[in-house]
Amino acid sequence: MSAVVEGLDRLLEGSDLADIRDKIERGERLDFEDGVRLYRHPDLAAVGALAHEVRTRKHGRKAYFNINLHLDYTNVCLYSCKFCAFAAKPGEDRAYLMTPEDVHARISAVADSDLSEVHMVAGIHPDLDYDYYLDIVRAAKRAKPDIHVKAFTMVEIDHILKISGKSEDRVFEDLREAGLGSCPGGGAEILATRIHKAVFREKIGPEEWLETARKVQTHGFKMNATMLYGHVERVEERVEHLCRLRRLQDETGGFMTFIPLAFWPYNTALRNYGKVTTGWNDLRQIAVSRLMLDNIPNIKAYWVMMTPRVAQTALSFGANDLDGTVTEERITHDAGTSAPMLLPRDELVRLIRGAGFEPVLRDTTYESFRPV
Repeated sequence: MSAVVEGLDRLLEGSDLADIRDKIERGERLDFEDGVRLYRHPDLAAVGALAHEVRTRKHGRKAYFNINLHLDYTNVCLYSCKFCAFAAKPGEDRAYLMTPEDVHARISAVADSDLSEVHMVAGIHPDLDYDYYLDIVRAAKRAKPDIHVKAFTMVEIDHILKISGKSEDRVFEDLREAGLGSCPGGGAEILATRIHKAVFREKIGPEEWLETARKVQTHGFKMNATMLYGHVERVEERVEHLCRLRRLQDETGGFMTFIPLAFWPYNTALRNYGKVTTGWNDLRQIAVSRLMLDNIPNIKAYWVMMTPRVAQTALSFGANDLDGTVTEERITHDAGTSAPMLLPRDELVRLIRGAGFEPVLRDTTYESFRPV
C-alpha cells in the first residue's frame, strides 16, 4: 500500500467521507450534494487528502509553471463591477491605454529566452475599434514570433464579436490569423444569477459567459476557466459554478485548467462586506475544485491571489500548477493583494521543491514541458 493511500486511510478513519472516496475510487462523478458536503466538512485535512490522491493519480509528483508576462493593456472600462478596483473611467487621472507599440516594446524588453507566454486582459474600453484587438495580438507576435498569446476574457470576446460588424466565424479566423493562441477564461466570477445581479449586473451574465466559452472552444481555441470566490457568494453557488463548468467541458473538452481566484476587497465597493479569504478557505477551494472537476486536467494555485505561501501548500491539496513568473500584474494589485508583482523562476522552483514536488517548465497548453 502506498504512503498516500495509508495516510488517507488514517485521515478518513471515523470520517463521514468514506462514501465520497468510494465514488472516486469507482470513477463515479461527485454530485451537487457531494460538493456542498466537501465545502462544509469540518476536517479540511481529510478533504485535502482526497484531492491530493486524485492529483497524484493524474500528475504524480509533477508541479508545473511557465515563464510568462501579464499585460493589462487598459484599465478604462464601461462597467462598474463591485468587486473591481482596477477599472477607471475615461478622463480619470489613473486611466491608461497601451498602444500596439507599447505592447511590442514591453515584450521585447523581457530578457529571459524561455518567455513563452503573454497573458493580455483588460477593461472594456468604449472607444477601441475592432482592429485594435487584432493589432495588439500582432504586436506581441512581432516582438517574439514564437510567443503564445493568451488573451481576452469571455467578456472581451463577447465585446469584440459585438463591435466587429463581422460574422462569428470571420472574427475567430481574424484572431487566429493575428496570432491568438488561447483565452485565459476570466470574467466568469460566479456563474449564478443572484451574484450577477448583486455584484456585476452590467457585464455579461452566467449564460452569456458559458455561451461565449462554447463559441471560443468550438472555433478551435483552448481556454482556462476561473472562479472569483470569497465575496458574497454562498457555498451552493460555488458548487453550481463548478457543475456548470463540468457540463460544458463534457460538451466541448476545451478547458485546460481551472483557476480559483481569491477575492481581495481593498479599494473595491465590497470592502465592507467581509475580509480577505483565509488560507483555510483557499486550500478548501483548491481541494473541492480538484474533486468536482473530474474532466478538467489541471488545477492552478494562482500565487498572485493566494500568495506564494498558500499556493505552495495548495500543491498538497489538489493543485498541480503555480502559474508562472507573471512579471507584471495590475488588476489584483489594485485591489490590495500582498503578493509581489514577480516571482523569479528560481523562486518558483524553490517553492515547488520545498513542498516535495518536481518542478516542470511547461508551455501554455501543456503540450511541451521539461523537468527543471
